[in-house]
Parts: sequence; C-alpha cells; structure tokens
Amino acid sequence: MILTSAMMINDAQALTVYTAGPGSLSKSLATGFEKQTGIKVNIFQATTGKVMARLEAEQANPQADVLISASWDTAEDLQHRGWLLPYESANAAKVPEQFKTANYVAQGISALGIVWNTKSGTPEPKTWQDLTAPAFKDKVTTPDPALSGASLDLLIGLQNSEGEKAWQLFDQLKANGMVMSGPNAQAVTPVLQGAKAAVFGAVDYVTYNNIAQGESVKVIFPENGTVVAPRPMMILKSSQHADDAKKFVDYVLSDEGQEQVAKAWLMPARTDIKAQRPLFTEIKLLPANSDGSSERSAVLKRFGALFGQ
Repeated sequence: MILTSAMMINDAQALTVYTAGPGSLSKSLATGFEKQTGIKVNIFQATTGKVMARLEAEQANPQADVLISASWDTAEDLQHRGWLLPYESANAAKVPEQFKTANYVAQGISALGIVWNTKSGTPEPKTWQDLTAPAFKDKVTTPDPALSGASLDLLIGLQNSEGEKAWQLFDQLKANGMVMSGPNAQAVTPVLQGAKAAVFGAVDYVTYNNIAQGESVKVIFPENGTVVAPRPMMILKSSQHADDAKKFVDYVLSDEGQEQVAKAWLMPARTDIKAQRPLFTEIKLLPANSDGSSERSAVLKRFGALFGQ
C-alpha cells in the first residue's frame, strides 16, 4: 500500500518501512512482525530509484524508520552521508561477512541472470555473449540501470571482469537490437508474453515466482559469471522509533522472517535457512570491487548514451 506523508504523520506510532519489492514479502514480514510485537508497520514499496527519490525529498521531515533497498550501493552511499544508525542484530550471526556491516545487513540476496523464454524458438543461451547471435536479433530486453541498482551492479561486474571487452559486448547487444526497458518487471514482461526471447540481466527471484505459476521461462546464470544483489536493510538515524526499528530488523533476520524471504524466491541472508533456488555459492560470480559512486555514475552515463537515454 502506498501511503501519503499526511497519512504517515497521522499514524505516528507506527513503524514506517520504505522498501524495494517484492511487495508480497514486505506485506508478510509486516504482518508477522505486527502479530509478534503488536507494532503496526506502514509500508511504502516502490523501485529503489523511487524509494531513494522519496527519501531525498523528505530530508527536512524524514518519515522512514527502516529502509530495504535492492542495491548494496544505496546503503554504502547513505552510510557515507552519515544517515544510518549503527545496529548489529544478534540474529545476523549466520549472515556471511560480505553481506553485513555495523550499519546494515542483507535482508536476502538475489542474483542476475538471463531470463529466457523456452518456447521462443531460440537456442538456450549459456553466456551473455550468446545474446549477440543472429537468432536473438531484436529479441532481447534489458532493465534500465538508472532504475535498477542490481542491473547497474551487473554492468560494473562485467566491466571489472572484462574491461573494454564488456563495452564491446554492450555495443554488440545494441547492434543486435537489444532494447532498454524500464525497471526489472518491465524488461521481463515482453519475454513472458513471447514478444521477446530473453532478458539480459534480470533479477532472478521474480522469474522463479513466474515459473512457479507455470510460465515457460528459465533463469540461466551465465557460465562466464554474474553478480549477486544483496538487499541491504538499514535503520535511519532520523528514526523516531529506533527501538521498534531494531526489533523489526531482528524479526526479518529471525527464523520466521528468513523463511518468508525464502518463500519469496530470494536466497535467505542466513546460511542456516533453506532456499528454494540456487545459492550464491553455486553460481560463478564476477569480481564485485568498485571504486564507489564515481564509477557507478560513469558507467550509467556511458550505458545511457549507448542506449539513447
């Protein structure tokens, strides 16, 4: 449910959580938390870009207590700005070191892959480069990295791994008719409908859900590597309900909370909770090092120029 700022102010005792999808997971976590603690939760759910824009717009009168983003970079950025309240939940003990800091922790983890329509009449792709083949001419979409933090992570991962060869790949994809759509869901829809054959760099959990509902698509993690997208959860320093916010983080990292995360087809952040899908340890990963926001904005600008944005 999208709440107006006025509604949120009227419900001043509730905990306010800003979150990038999946919406069904946000609702089930809010319901479970309220049942356990009696604390009401207001949820604003949108893409990471929209969530961040709202956070910026409300700087003079902050509304959010907890933020869950789809991009690790968001948390790093807010930490640099001094916006985060340090908190390490006891329930984070089984979260791998690379997915937690003193200020934020993964709620769950997704990975990026190729989403391929199995009835498209195209050969099953095994690598990113396969999508530049003539069989995929005008049949590939990709999320807009300006709207999908995870999509931008993939571009950076490929650049870290391949250098300029990554940009040759992007040029070839463009020449082969790949189109940049909006956020992740918008890139996947034409592939589900059969109008396109594959998505370059789609977030996997959405498609696992589609497959569970009987759609003829497959998630492929390319042999030459991909990136994972841990979803950072953090408490804002401006929160008026810091104690409740800490309880919410504890709940999301509890057995019950992490089982909800697994049900949403994400990898749980905790290694001792079973997943319904491949784990990051089973996927070939690209190097994730990045030199911060300057690199991100440069990659975004270059990719946007290439695809005419």
